[in-house]
Formats: sequence, structure tokens, C-alpha cells
Amino acid sequence: MHNVVCIKQVPDSAQIRVHPVTNTIMRQGVPTIINPYDLFALEAALDLRDKFGGEITVLTMGPPSAEDTLRKAMTFGADRAVLLTDRCFAGADTLATTYALATAIRKIGKDYGQPDLIFTGKQTIDGDTAQVGPGIARRLAVQQLTYVAKIMTIDLTARTIEAERRSEGGTQVLRARLPSLITMMEATNQIRRGAMADALRAARALIVKWNAQEAGVEDVSKCGLRGSPTVVKRVFAPSARAEKATLVEAAEQPAQALIDTIFKQKPKLEHELAALARGV
Repeated sequence: MHNVVCIKQVPDSAQIRVHPVTNTIMRQGVPTIINPYDLFALEAALDLRDKFGGEITVLTMGPPSAEDTLRKAMTFGADRAVLLTDRCFAGADTLATTYALATAIRKIGKDYGQPDLIFTGKQTIDGDTAQVGPGIARRLAVQQLTYVAKIMTIDLTARTIEAERRSEGGTQVLRARLPSLITMMEATNQIRRGAMADALRAARALIVKWNAQEAGVEDVSKCGLRGSPTVVKRVFAPSARAEKATLVEAAEQPAQALIDTIFKQKPKLEHELAALARGV
């Protein structure tokens, strides 16, 4: 099997701060990490390679510093790393990002073999849109299996896959044809500890670096800020609530005690609910 895993370099969310004047995220001095959700996707790909053999290519789009993220992924066991980096990719929203990544995946398929599966995390911790995985699938015209919790079976002869995904109503078992794109849920596996041999190989590995032209991008106007219809007007931290929480203590009938406290604080609410019940 040849599996492609899309990862992203993100700022460590525990140390992100918002500038008090410009209301933008302060990235200077904030350490970067692999998007945590992408690690579950990487482990799923590694597990399939253990079972079926083959290769894993990790792909990211970002500045030259994102090379460190790719090397980290290789310490876990990925075979190859591709960095899509060009100034024209800067400022990309999910629409422009999926265009660039899908183009790069086509190039990967031509150079290293068509991928059987494309993996992403369910979302990133900096954008939280969960749009990139489905967007790549749409651009590549492959079936997508989102919010996957478990890959149940793969039949390479019949070119099918069965996976269990989580939904609001519970779980679903879906069957799709290969190639497919999978977005992995969190806590579905545990990333392995990389072997010393993989760490040494990652340190010496040649990271494949493509600019827009080398990746096969035909229309740079669809990349970066120029190709992004989404505009973030302002980023801000929510102000603290003026009201303080009220502690309701009740050994018996705690629900009734809570309702009584709410009606006491908001007397109009009880009358409004009573009027709704009467159909007034």
C-alpha cells in the first residue's frame, strides 16, 4: 500500500496569546507542534503498513520551518516527507489549502505511486474547521470517510475498505472503494514510540521540497491569500463574565432546588414559561 498522510505544523495552543491592541494571534516565540489530531492519522497509516507493507508519504504545506514537523513525523516511521512551500501559499484559507494539497497529492501519485488511502486528522487545533480533509477528497474525486474511529477491514484485491465512524446518532459502519480519504478521530489509537533507527534516518533524510511550479500548480491565483474568499476580520479573547456563578446546595431534590434558584434570580422567566405552556 501507498498511503499519504497530510499533517500540519500548528502553534502550541497552550501558549497562544492574543495581542491586546491588534487583536491578532501572537505567534512570535510560540513553539510549534504537529497538529495532535494528525498523529492519530499517522498511526493509522503506520498500522496498515505493518499489516500490508508498502510506504507512507507525509505531506505538509507551510514555511521552510515546517521541515522540522516532517522530520518529527519520520521519527515515528514515515518513509518519505514532502514540504509544499512557496510565498504564494501564504494566507491560504481551507479552499486555497485544499487546492494546493490536492495538486501536490497528484504529483506524489505520479512520482511515487498512486495512494491507496489519504489520511488527515479530523481537524486542526488552530483552524478547527474540519474542512480540509473533505475538500481534498472532493478535488481528487475520491470517496471520503470522515470521523473514522476504526479501520475494520481492507481488501486490496477487491479494492474496498470498511471503517467505523462516529456520528451524532452513534456509530456507523461504512464500506467504500479505494482510493479513499480518511479523517481520523482523536483517541482512536496511541502513537508509537519511534525507533532509534527511524530517528537517525529522519535526521539524515532528504526532505522533498516543492514550490508551486514544481508541485504542478497551474493557477497561482487559486493559492494563498489571493485564492481565499474567507477573511478573518478579528481574533479576540472573550471578556470575562461580570456575573459570578451561584452554588446551589441541596441534599434532596437538587433539580428542584436549581429550578427554584433560577426562578428567584429571573422572576419573569417563570411567567414566560407558564404563558408558553398555556399557548398564550
